[in-house]
Amino acid sequence: MQPRAIAVASVIAAVLWAAPWPRALASAPQVPVFHGGVDLVHLGVTVTDRKGNLVTDLTADDFEIDEDGKKQTIQYFASGRDSGPETLHTHLGLLLDVSESMGEDIGFTKTAAIKFLNSLLEAVDITMIDFDTEVRSTRYSQADFARLIERIRLQKASGNTALYDAIGVYLTGAEGQDGRKVMLLYTDGGDTRSSMSFGDLYSLLKASDATLYVIGELEHQLSLSRTEQRMRLQQMAEATGGQAFFPVSVKELDQMYEKVLAEVRAQYTIGYLPTNDTADGAWRKVDVKVRRKDCRVRSRKGYFGPYKRIPHDDRRRTR
Repeated sequence: MQPRAIAVASVIAAVLWAAPWPRALASAPQVPVFHGGVDLVHLGVTVTDRKGNLVTDLTADDFEIDEDGKKQTIQYFASGRDSGPETLHTHLGLLLDVSESMGEDIGFTKTAAIKFLNSLLEAVDITMIDFDTEVRSTRYSQADFARLIERIRLQKASGNTALYDAIGVYLTGAEGQDGRKVMLLYTDGGDTRSSMSFGDLYSLLKASDATLYVIGELEHQLSLSRTEQRMRLQQMAEATGGQAFFPVSVKELDQMYEKVLAEVRAQYTIGYLPTNDTADGAWRKVDVKVRRKDCRVRSRKGYFGPYKRIPHDDRRRTR
């Protein structure tokens, strides 16, 4: 069964999407707004046992989904092990913090990013976003892999940090992509430039169907800043059902990448048509459960319902 065209209602940043060539985004995102309507709600779901081992042999019958306490019917199901013409494409977003605060870690960042890209070969395309004071975005196909690697190698650290805006740019552009969306973010966690607040970004992440994995490079941060930035990066990743990692050396990358790649390949994709068809733009809590005992589930916790705009003439009549 092919997934329907997805128009998941979400809070999105009003930002420009630059493709296929890099373009500096001089204007930062405005406050996010509601748009769209709900068709099929897509969930990326990771399941582990009590020891943290991935559970990869589940079927649709093993899952239960509740939305605001009401049981939903699964319309689409796929596991990372599935293959064939109906297999969901994987789209990768690679976000590199190249601001001045990353100066001591820029070499580590470039090595780490290239190392990961050489491991995840199944992505049909890669959207690279490098950011400092500005946000630059380019989408590459696998055929352009060499050009992508060269762009990473040429990065230099300078400027302020528009972290939140950069994530907003990626999520806005990825919204129209069908398939699984995986975001890999390299940063020290600080934001000194974005017009988007952390609260707006958090709402955006909760509403998206992308899974965020964070590589937090915090070793050169002050202890007070490090604690706050670590907490925020963890919040961001967990909002999407992903994880945050904080390596202290390149030697730790292999084991960390094995975990990320294993999760990406073991992730279940579940879709359902919500029984609530009210167009109120409200937050809807989603609870994914597994009938098998001793399983732990990681997924996004909900989404924003569709928001029905009132035509201008109707607004005047209702005043």
